[in-house]
Amino acid sequence: MRPDAARSLPLADELSVVFARMSGLLLSEETVATALGLVGSLVQETVPGAVGAGASIVDDAGRRSSGSTDPRVERADELQYELDEGPCLAATAGRTLVRVDDLSADPRWPRWAAVARELGLLSVMSAPLVAGDRTLGALKVYGAAAGAFTPHDAQVLTLSAAQAALLVTHVTAREKARRASDELRQAMAARDVVSTAKGVLMGRHGIGEETALAMLLSRSGGDAGTLRQAARAVVDSAVRRLR
Repeated sequence: MRPDAARSLPLADELSVVFARMSGLLLSEETVATALGLVGSLVQETVPGAVGAGASIVDDAGRRSSGSTDPRVERADELQYELDEGPCLAATAGRTLVRVDDLSADPRWPRWAAVARELGLLSVMSAPLVAGDRTLGALKVYGAAAGAFTPHDAQVLTLSAAQAALLVTHVTAREKARRASDELRQAMAARDVVSTAKGVLMGRHGIGEETALAMLLSRSGGDAGTLRQAARAVVDSAVRRLR
């Protein structure tokens, strides 16, 4: 979508086009980073004054950038984390849109604003990524000129951030479910190989299940990972004997 075409659409129609594309592409994607990369690209395309976009993620793992469309965006974000000040951190903490029309005149974050200007960034908007009672971070756009963004752009970014937060939450849930499923399969496979190894030892030595397990534990030193290795060695040995 060309920027002039995007601006000619009513806000609701504009967002429906953007998010239809976003959701369709996410059907084949799996990671939060990929989702946010898509969000950043679409927001930059939709907001005409933006020279870069991306997301700041703030969670238990710390502060980090994701989906940055331009190296300047990533560097400007890193400086916010290093200096502990800036519009994205403010939007996240306050759960509200932060808009700066001219970084040379705004007094709120003097250290960060000075280095952002050196990067050629003179305006910025940042909207919080809020999902229920959780604030995940902020979605932002940067402009190379003062006054790059309009009230309409602020609406687009705010609604985009709300949708992006839902998408990120959805993708995160899918990732957690997949990891849990993988861990369950691994646990079941480990249990199966231990059970098979116990059966081999019981048949080979005419011993009971508890004694067979004790033999495996003695070979493993009690470590769960080594227990699986000891069980696998017993099973492989039995297979070789059958050949």
